[in-house]
Amino acid sequence: MRGRLAFMADKPRLTPGPNHPITVTPSGDHIVVTAGGRVVADTRASLTLQEANYPPVPYIPLSDVDTSLLTRTDTTTWCPYKGEATYYAVTEGRDAVWEYQDPSEAVAAVRGHVAFYPDRVDSIAVTPATS
Repeated sequence: MRGRLAFMADKPRLTPGPNHPITVTPSGDHIVVTAGGRVVADTRASLTLQEANYPPVPYIPLSDVDTSLLTRTDTTTWCPYKGEATYYAVTEGRDAVWEYQDPSEAVAAVRGHVAFYPDRVDSIAVTPATS
């Protein structure tokens, strides 16, 4: 583990700001994710992460995900603003879900949440919250 910590310390860490803003906000939308013909996630408690000019990404609480359908893969990626992401496969053995288990302070709210690649699941149905 010591080698891994040293490796992580060498990674660049950046703080969001005016040139690269990041916000995490609660969403009351009803989101249902299906893959392989099964419901993988069903929530009304997602968070929306908006980073710079990228499309907004819903992060779903793990408590609203059928984790028995997820298989951890060996893939990891690094974002200097968010930290290290780990991945899961749902179907086809492809990385379809990512998680920041130890996110940077700026996005700490997404701890315990996962996000899905829309093109690697059957569907991500979003029903907007009613006011």
